[in-house]
Amino acid sequence: MDVPETMRAVRITAHGGPEVLEPAEVPVPVPATGEVLIRVAAVALNNTDLWTREGAYGVAGDGKALSGWRGPVAFPRIQGADVAGHVVAAGTDVDPRLAGRRVVVDPAVYDADGPDANPVGLMGSERDGGYAQYVTAPAERVHDMTASPLTDDQLAALPTAYGTALGMVERGRLRRGETALVTGASGGVGLALVQIARARGARVLALTSGTKADLVRQAGAHDVADRAGDVAGQVRALAPDGVDVVLDVVAGELVAEAMPLLRESGRWVVAGALGGYDVSFDVRRLYLRNAQLIGSSMHTPAHFALLMDLARRGEVQPVVSAAFPLAQAGRAQEELARRAHVGKIVMHP
Repeated sequence: MDVPETMRAVRITAHGGPEVLEPAEVPVPVPATGEVLIRVAAVALNNTDLWTREGAYGVAGDGKALSGWRGPVAFPRIQGADVAGHVVAAGTDVDPRLAGRRVVVDPAVYDADGPDANPVGLMGSERDGGYAQYVTAPAERVHDMTASPLTDDQLAALPTAYGTALGMVERGRLRRGETALVTGASGGVGLALVQIARARGARVLALTSGTKADLVRQAGAHDVADRAGDVAGQVRALAPDGVDVVLDVVAGELVAEAMPLLRESGRWVVAGALGGYDVSFDVRRLYLRNAQLIGSSMHTPAHFALLMDLARRGEVQPVVSAAFPLAQAGRAQEELARRAHVGKIVMHP
C-alpha cells in the first residue's frame, strides 16, 4: 500500500488551553524494528488529553506543577491515546500477517515485559499518538480486531476508558453477586465500568447527574443516584447493607462522604480525581472495617488482552456521543471538557 511522505496532524507545543492545539503537516513516521505503521480510522478523546495539554498531573511534592501524565512532555507532541485503524506498513521482525488488518492499539508504555507489567507512559503523552493520519506502535501492542462486530469509532473508544475500567474491576476483585457503586457514571470510564461490572454479575449502582440517568440505566445500571443530591443518603436507601466495591473516578469530597458506605472488607478503587485530588477522610472507617483503598492506573497487558477478547465477541458496546474531524480538535476537546455528553467523543483524521 502506498504511504505518503507527509500527513496532517494536530500537535501541542506547550501546556495551555485549546489554543495550543496546532494543525501541522509533518512527516509520516517510519516504523522501527518491531513496530507497525497504522492508518488511523478513528481516535477517541480522553480526560488524559485535557490534563496532558493543561499540564495538570503535577509532580511528587508539587501537585500544582505543570506536567504530563508521568513527567515533563517533550514538545511538540501529537496527542491521542486511543487508536483504531489499519496496518499499512511494518518494520523488521514483525508478523507479516498483520498487514491490512483492522487493529486497536494498547496505548500503554509498560515498565517491564510480561502480562502483569504496570503502565509508566502513554501514547499521546510519552510518545506521539493518534491525532494524525498515521501513527506507529509496537507490534506486540497491536491487537487484530478485524472480526469484531464493533465499528471503528467504538473500537477507538475502548483502550483508555475500557482498559482503565477493566483494570479497576480486576484490582477491586469485583465478584458476581456483589454490589458496586460507580461514580462519574456518564463519562467514558464510568459507562465502561457500568457495562463491565454488570457483565460480571454485580449489582450496579451509578452516580451521575439526573439528566443523564436514563442513558446510564440503558448502559446497564440497576439503580442511579443523583450526584447533586444527598449521595450517601441515596445510596443507603438503595443499598441498606452497604456496597462491596466503589469504582471511583471522582474522588474529592465524595471519599469522606461515602467511605462509611463500604461493607466489611470493602474495596474503594480510585482511578481519577474529577472532584479534586486533595482528599481527607476518617481513616477509622477504613481500618475498622478491614477495607482497602486501591489506586488503579490504567491496565496491564493481561487486562487489555481480556478487553480485546470481550470486544471481539461484542460483549461490550461503547457509546459514541459525537464525532469531529481532526481539524476541529480544539472544539472536540472543549466539548469533552463541558461534560454535557454521555459516552465517548471521537475524531476522524
